[in-house]
Amino acid sequence: MALIPKNFKYKKYKKGRLSKSLNKKKHIVFGHLALKAKEPARLTYKQLEAARKFIKKKIKPFGGIIKRKVNLNVKITSKPVATRMGRGKGRVDSHICLVKAGQPIYEIYCLNLYEAKKAALKSIHKLPIGIKLDVKNV
Repeated sequence: MALIPKNFKYKKYKKGRLSKSLNKKKHIVFGHLALKAKEPARLTYKQLEAARKFIKKKIKPFGGIIKRKVNLNVKITSKPVATRMGRGKGRVDSHICLVKAGQPIYEIYCLNLYEAKKAALKSIHKLPIGIKLDVKNV
């Protein structure tokens, strides 16, 4: 999993709460389009990778590039099935990404803007949260 950072500040994290406030990073930096989250959520590696692969497959023939704007920054632990209570927190099972409302998830640069929009709109169904497609004003 290439998205996981090498070093973490702590071995294990608490679950925490998702903030409802909008993120300050609203403008598009890299490309023409951005997929932005409408609501706060926790996204897994598989969900992010499914959307990225779909977009990349559709825009690659038109010279398209996709850039990820989020990282998997929280570890998720789980205990084995049929384990008794106690004996500490479980082992690290997976990693997730905490996304705030309004935060860009992917930015897309493509020479054919129509094809890029089509691919982005179809890839929205790969993610479990409400996504807004934002177009850069040129």
